[in-house]
Formats: sequence, structure tokens, C-alpha cells
Amino acid sequence: MISWLSDFFSISCVPAFLIFSASVFAQPIVIGSKKFTESYVIGEIAKHVLKDAGIPAEHRQGMGGTIILWQALRGGQIDAYPEYTGTIAQEILKTDRALSLNEIRDALMKFGVGTTESLGFNNTYALVMRRSEAQQLGLRTIGDLRNHPELRIGLTHEFLDRRDGWQPLRDRYRLPQQNVMGIDHALGYAALANGSIDVKDAYSTDAKIADNDLVVLDDNLKFFPNYDAVVLFRLSVRPDAIAALRRLERTLDEKRMTTLNAEAERTKNYTRAASLYFASDTNSATSVFGESFTHKLSRWTLRHLQLAGASLALAVLIGIPLGIVASRGGPVGHTILGFAGVVQTIPSLALLALLVPVPFFGISVRTAIAALFLYGLLPIVRNTASGLQDIPRSLRESAIALGLSPAARLWQIYLPIASRSILSGIKTSAVISVGTATLAALIGAGGLGEPILSGLNLNDHITILEGAIPAALLALIVQWLFDLLDRVLIPKGLRL
Repeated sequence: MISWLSDFFSISCVPAFLIFSASVFAQPIVIGSKKFTESYVIGEIAKHVLKDAGIPAEHRQGMGGTIILWQALRGGQIDAYPEYTGTIAQEILKTDRALSLNEIRDALMKFGVGTTESLGFNNTYALVMRRSEAQQLGLRTIGDLRNHPELRIGLTHEFLDRRDGWQPLRDRYRLPQQNVMGIDHALGYAALANGSIDVKDAYSTDAKIADNDLVVLDDNLKFFPNYDAVVLFRLSVRPDAIAALRRLERTLDEKRMTTLNAEAERTKNYTRAASLYFASDTNSATSVFGESFTHKLSRWTLRHLQLAGASLALAVLIGIPLGIVASRGGPVGHTILGFAGVVQTIPSLALLALLVPVPFFGISVRTAIAALFLYGLLPIVRNTASGLQDIPRSLRESAIALGLSPAARLWQIYLPIASRSILSGIKTSAVISVGTATLAALIGAGGLGEPILSGLNLNDHITILEGAIPAALLALIVQWLFDLLDRVLIPKGLRL
């Protein structure tokens, strides 16, 4: 009997194991990237190296800064992303000591993370300014800034807070500048060009340094460590995917990477820039060139609708019952309305950031849906409560006189009478969800925010409009559909 059970268990486990293995290998490898051109380009290259190896892969573009990408990697929301050794040492491992790649690899293993060898180039931080102004003031090094406290400095928000960023740099060089502002990396170049700022942080392989005739101030005190480019990956990723990513090792130097960045800036197309990496392989180059705009637009729109639709469904399922309870007043009702109102006052970006560290959420679609759900609650709860509270007392007394139970009065009389107000709240919530869902791209959840973020990074208005116009049209269509529902669902007497 025991032998038979053992044989049955062994035989039944084989197909289960095969099904599990097939499902694991069918899952795409998710590549993340930071919100600057070079990271986008390397992410595209990594995606297509995997695809050329027959491994399904997708690229979540511009997910944010170091900590967001690191948390997403550790939490399993992404499987790999491009990083730099100096950033790993300073921001992830929290050490001021220069670490060798072997030391970094050993330290990362404790987190279940591995790293490739260097991709072949060092992309260090630098401070840049207009060449004409640097020559006029006689500035050649970062130390020379000490003599010009009047200079206006614009720095990326991440650089302002990094352990190898502005504060320790200012302390090392004893810089006196107080007029320092935080600004997006790409927009900083535009601000530098029009004279709004005089100095900004940059990456040494930025194509815009040469394009804008900027000069790099010499780091004469050797403050910045080496930032050798690598690809970080989860050690649990399938072995053939890791082997494919390792093919990128030592294949890029500073000059070639700058060329790829320049192509991305010139064409406003990261995929086209990545194709130059495969220029020696015609088949690969053709496959990288890519996705048509129509296909991208349909993909962005579908994800946008999924995010807005899921969050709206949750808001309706939870918001209407909460509104019914809130309509009765008292401490519970005031608490419900107060909570929904407070959530609405939290900036949407801050709400996303607050949800990311919560264990169940992290960097995922769940986080975006949860944030949109919370934002969509107030209109539904408030309109449901006010619609029920505005029912005349005489109607309530008539319903009681008919001998109806409380549940029957609610479903057969009160809710139908309040239906127009409730539907109005749902419509407002839907429009808010469609508009706010563009921010989901900040945590790699996709949607029509993807081209908006990409356009901001490239300072390209056309790319921004590729996301902004469809999002606006989508909001108008949603509003029109709810106006139609208002005519269909609301009794004519109530509409009059």
C-alpha cells in the first residue's frame, strides 16, 4: 500500500513539475531602467539580447531612481536593471569605501542579487556649465566654483540627496553656493541653455554635453568614484537569461555609449538608438528597430484602461457601502468622510511613494491600482452620502408607513432616488482615475504615462503629446459614456 502511494505520488509530481517549469520559463524577464536616456537605451539593448536568445522579455522604462529600482529588483517586480558600481557602493551598500567588483558581487549575494562584469565604460558624475561662461570666468575645476558664490546651481533630485551627491561634494570642496534648486535631469539642460541656471550635474557619457557646447569641470579632488556600468539581476532568474545578459560584458566603451545616447536624443527613439548596438548583426538590428506607434499606443491605452477600470471597480464596490454608512451621520459617518477627504489632499506622487514600502505593494501594478482606488473614493462616498441625505423626510415617512423593512426601503426607494447623485460621483471618480493613471508609469506600471515620462526625459513635446492627447481624449470619452449612462439608467422623472 505504501509502495503504491509512493509510486503514485512520484508519477503525479512529474507533470506538476513540468507544468510549473513551463510556466516559469513562459514568464517574460522584466528589465527596469532609470529615468535618464542611457538607462533607457541599455534597458532596450538588454531586452533585445534576451529576445534574440529566444527568451521572452519586456522593458519597464523610466521607473525612477536608484532606490525604487533596487526595491523593485529585491521584491521581484523586475528581474534586472542597469546600474553603476559607484552607485551600488554609495547608495545600496551604504559605504564610502571604494569597492572592487568582486567585493560588490559578494555583498549583493546576501540580497539574492547578482551582477555582470562591467559593460565596458565608466559613466561618472560631473558638473557642467556653458563653455562661454566658464571661459569668461576662468573656471576649469570644481574647486574654482569657490570664487563665484553668485552662480545658480540646478541639480537632479536624486543627486541632491545621494551620499555621493551635493552635500558631501560641497563639504569636500567648501563651496559657498546657496542658490541651489532641484530639477529634472533633461529639463536641466534646457534651463542651462536658456540661462536659468549656471551649473548642473551630468553624466560623463551624456550626449548633450557636446551638443550644447558645455564644459565639464575637472574633479580635481577626485571626489567621484568610478561608476562602471553593469547589469544587476536576481539570482533566481533562469540561467539562460543570466547567460544572455552576460553577453553584454565589455561590449561598450565610453565613445560608443555616447554615440548611442546621442542617437536617442536626436531621434527621440530609444529603440532606434539600441539598434546601433546590433549594427554588425543585420537580423538583430532589424528586430530591435521595433514596435510601431500604433502597437505602442494600443498597448499603452489597454494598460491605462486596466489600471483605471480596476481601481474604479474597487472604488464603486467599497465606496457606495461606505457612503451609505456615512449618510447616517454620527462619529462613524464623519470619520469615513474625513478619511476620504484627507486621502484626496495627499499629492498623487507622494501617495505612490508612501505605498511602495508597504510589503504587499512594492513597485507593481497593485500599487498603482491601490493609489487610484484611494483617490477615487471621495467622490463616490460623498455623492452617495449626500444623495441619501437629501431624500425628503416625507418620502422617508411614506416608505416606513408602507411597512417596508430597512433593507427594502434602501434598495427599492432610497438608492433609486439617490442614483443620479451616486452616478455623478462615479463619473467624477472615473475621470480622476483616467487622468491620474498617467503617474503609474513612474513605478513601471505602464499606461499612457510612459510616453509622457519619456518625452520629459528627451525634452520632446511630440513624445509628451503622444501620451497626453490620448489620455485627455480617454477622459472625455469616459465622461461622454457616463452621460449616456445617465440617460439610460436614471428614471426620466429624476432627470427632470
